[in-house]
Amino acid sequence: MKTRTPSTVANKNAGFSIAELMVVILIIGLLSTVVVPKVLDRLSDAKTGKAKADLPAIAQALDQYMISNGRFPDSLEDLVNPDENGRQFLNQRTVPKDPWGAEYEYLPPSGGSNEYEIRTLGRDQQPGGEGEDRDITYSMVRDQQI
Repeated sequence: MKTRTPSTVANKNAGFSIAELMVVILIIGLLSTVVVPKVLDRLSDAKTGKAKADLPAIAQALDQYMISNGRFPDSLEDLVNPDENGRQFLNQRTVPKDPWGAEYEYLPPSGGSNEYEIRTLGRDQQPGGEGEDRDITYSMVRDQQI
């Protein structure tokens, strides 16, 4: 009669079969096809949300600059550099960039108007687009009549 030693039994059950490994890889692949797109959608939504939150904050700094100096700044750089009164309107060293790494566009008032616009062109940095590529704009239009 042949007896088995513990080491012989352990060697036969030591690893996974190819079939077991293939099943695990298949399950991981199926899960990743469901989970990864959802995560990427959330990342896209977060970037769009950040841009939508940044624009009113920049607009508030523009309004504070107007109240302090009696005019709107010529560029967003004027908000991070101290004005003639020593006041800085954005507490940063540089003008904030949009979530896609581009600078926000500022169209200052012209022709005696108080209307300005701040915008980002989205991920593709081209006018128009849909989804994450769409433009996000904040416009301030003021009625000058009293």
